[in-house]
Amino acid sequence: MLPGHRLLPLLATAVLLASCQSMVNSADELKLGPSANPQIVDEVQKDDPRAQMGAREHPRIVASYGGEYHDAKTERLVARIAGALTAVSENPNQSYRITILNSPAINAFALPGGFLYVTRGLLALANDASEVAAVLSHEMAHVTANHGIERQKREEAEVIASRVVAEVLSSDLAGKQALARGKLRLAAFSRQQELQADVIGVRTLGEAGYDPYAAARFLDSMASYSHFTSVDPTADQSLDFLSSHPNAPQRVELARMHARAFGPEGSYGETGRDYYLDGINGLLYGDSPQEGYVRGQTFLHGNLGIRFEVPVGFQIDNKVEAVLATGPGDIAIRFDGVADNQRRSLTNYISSGWVTGLLPETIQSIKVNGLEAATAKATAERWDFDITVIRIGSQIFRFLTAVPKGSPTLQTTADTLRATFRQITPQEAASLKPLRVRIVTVQPGDTIGTLAGRMMVAERKLELFKLINALDATATVTPGRRVKIISE
Repeated sequence: MLPGHRLLPLLATAVLLASCQSMVNSADELKLGPSANPQIVDEVQKDDPRAQMGAREHPRIVASYGGEYHDAKTERLVARIAGALTAVSENPNQSYRITILNSPAINAFALPGGFLYVTRGLLALANDASEVAAVLSHEMAHVTANHGIERQKREEAEVIASRVVAEVLSSDLAGKQALARGKLRLAAFSRQQELQADVIGVRTLGEAGYDPYAAARFLDSMASYSHFTSVDPTADQSLDFLSSHPNAPQRVELARMHARAFGPEGSYGETGRDYYLDGINGLLYGDSPQEGYVRGQTFLHGNLGIRFEVPVGFQIDNKVEAVLATGPGDIAIRFDGVADNQRRSLTNYISSGWVTGLLPETIQSIKVNGLEAATAKATAERWDFDITVIRIGSQIFRFLTAVPKGSPTLQTTADTLRATFRQITPQEAASLKPLRVRIVTVQPGDTIGTLAGRMMVAERKLELFKLINALDATATVTPGRRVKIISE
């Protein structure tokens, strides 16, 4: 969670849509490598409006995904994969600028001007280089097949650009609802274009020397991950690859069919598993330090020096723009922060116009674990709200608790938040460490159960271990095999 974001008048989960947003540009020179400064497109044609659009939208796209993820060996890994694909693609002169997004979402896409994006979440899920190559070759195929040009005939470039901006930056509820309605029309390619990209992508995979069956294999892995996260009602699927890419079983079988042109499964191409695992060893997993950490029912932020707990039965979803939590009976919580250099009184701040449906007579000053604070109640449509604001230095932290109108749970939920919110000590902050992908070698006596037990996640350890290692229900592990675990 990053402080400084405007609190929504009504509590709503942010909908930041991502998809195959590839379009073609006409770069003249191949330049492939880690994205040291990808917003500067010095190799593409300056008079190409699509390339200019990509350069213009790049900073906003990066911001919406939590910024860039910088790790030299991981960047070299992705550049190696993309370079092998570019060399055999239908347009080897296409310039790509590769950015690893600092997001746990499972996604990859391209923007005009050859801006190619992959999230660290996708890299954590993949088990070898050929699987990442399968995703990237699909996205590159949209470019080489001129799908962006075909789509651009339906909408002028500046119209698309303005909608992409709204897609990434919209922070009001109405804007997000409009965005959701327009998602497929704007962002998604047609089924025919997706299938064409599959064909080109699998062919590129094989011609680059990768296992062509990786496309079907990773589609299955992403579908399994989607099912895993869908069990969590707070999980936001909108940033993930499959939210905008059809994943029907027939499509997986078509990918296998195209792969058979290179021979039976296992007979052709490399997976690049060993060098891939080397490249993602130590990869950040889940929440980043800049956004704080969720540990069970507790949210902790070392940089901000705070922590709080949600009631039992609630699940926390730590997003870029806010921390959201949902609980039984349609209870919802939003937490964020804003800078307050004016040092105005907190009672005046609550009544300054940012709360819809505020009941002024309920505003009161309080203390929260020794900290200056204020509370109020609000009501709007079918919801009742508790608003709590707490000052630490020049920062105001804000809780918005929403319950169905008339629910008796509003006070108890808000009281729990207030009672557990406190500053953490420098020692506590220093002890907070992010989770990472760690590559370990199976030792004699290790089992899936013992390896899963080493996972430093709050719950569903065995299921997640099998998922990130693409192990089915009957799989076993043998000594000498390298596997992924999640630990500090």
